[in-house]
Amino acid sequence: MKKSILLLMLLMTSSLIFAQSDKIFKHSGETVNGKVIRLDEYVVVFKYDGEDAENSIGKYAIEKIVYGKSGRVEEVSEKIEVSSEKDWEKVVILEEKSYIAGLKKVDEVRGKTGLINFQTGNTGDKKAEKKLKMEAAKLGCPFILLMADKATVGASSNALGGSQVIKKGVAYKY
Repeated sequence: MKKSILLLMLLMTSSLIFAQSDKIFKHSGETVNGKVIRLDEYVVVFKYDGEDAENSIGKYAIEKIVYGKSGRVEEVSEKIEVSSEKDWEKVVILEEKSYIAGLKKVDEVRGKTGLINFQTGNTGDKKAEKKLKMEAAKLGCPFILLMADKATVGASSNALGGSQVIKKGVAYKY
């Protein structure tokens, strides 16, 4: 009788060990329980406990993953703190929609150079990018999903033959 009880307890303990789920800790403070399937370059693919559908979260939204079976902790990304317009250089521009999975949309932002300017294409591009990042920083958002990047040069830009760069995006935060 003692052997059968011991065997039953051993089976229950081993099934609990193998049933432990992975924990995904997001920068927002939320914890996701599930099974990590794979880590791609910018996305973590996982399944919620008891479900078969694959889900994904962008790595920028994740602080760390604690693997249930081994207890190993994997640091995924550092949290980017943006508190004012002065932190504009910390803002990251993302160009792929899957990278923002797990982040919260705040508002649309825009950066552009003036109609009358005497800048080269590269200088105008950098100036528009800076203005775009400053708009996101004002909102306290460390991420921008770039939606449009347009540059006009010469006669198609304005009557004086200058150039203009317009960048549009959507600001996101944790």
